[in-house]
Amino acid sequence: MLAVVLIVALVSVALLGFFPGMASDAQMTQSKAYWSSASPIAIIEWDAMNLDNSFRNSNFSTPYLRVRNTGPYKITITKVIADNQSIGAVYAGGWSPEVAMSTYFTLSPGEETYFGSSTYWPSLPSQPKFFNFPKTTYVNTANFNSSSEFGYCASTSPYGYLIVKDFGFEYIEYIEGQQVTKRQVGPNIIIPCSTSRTA
Repeated sequence: MLAVVLIVALVSVALLGFFPGMASDAQMTQSKAYWSSASPIAIIEWDAMNLDNSFRNSNFSTPYLRVRNTGPYKITITKVIADNQSIGAVYAGGWSPEVAMSTYFTLSPGEETYFGSSTYWPSLPSQPKFFNFPKTTYVNTANFNSSSEFGYCASTSPYGYLIVKDFGFEYIEYIEGQQVTKRQVGPNIIIPCSTSRTA
C-alpha cells in the first residue's frame, strides 16, 4: 500500500514538472495559500502592475498588498524582504521624499492596512504608501504559464506575473513591554499583473 502511495506521489510530481501550466497553477496556489494564512503578517489581497517611470528612465513593478496582523501581539513592519534585499521605506504622497516604513505600518492584532497608491488603484484611500521592485530583484521563471514575461510585470499585454523569491517582512513585535525584531520569510510571491501605466 505504501509503495502504491509513493508511486502515485512520484507520478504527480513528474506531471507537475512536465506540464508548465500545471506547475504554475500549483505554484500560484501554494503562494496564495501560504501568504493568506501566514502569521503574524498575512497578505489577504494583492495585485501588481508595470510602472514605466519615464522621468527616471526606469521600469518597476508596483504591488498592491493588503496585509493583516494575524498574531496575538502588536507589530510594526519595518522592511520588505525580497531576493536577499530589503526595502525599508515607502513613497507617501509622491516620489519624494521616501518615508521610513515603520512610520505607517504599526498594526494591532486583527488590524489591516495596505501597500499601494490610489493613483494606481483608485479604490484605495488618497494617502499612498507604496514601493517598487526594480527588475533586478526578480527571479525569472522559465515555462511559467504561457506569458512571455517572467518575474516582473510587462509594459504590454500579456502583462505576465510579478514573481519575487524569498519574499517576506522584517518587523518589531511588542511582547509584554519588550520589543523583539523578527523576520518572516516565506515562499515566492506570484501575482498575476493586471495592467501597465506610465508615472
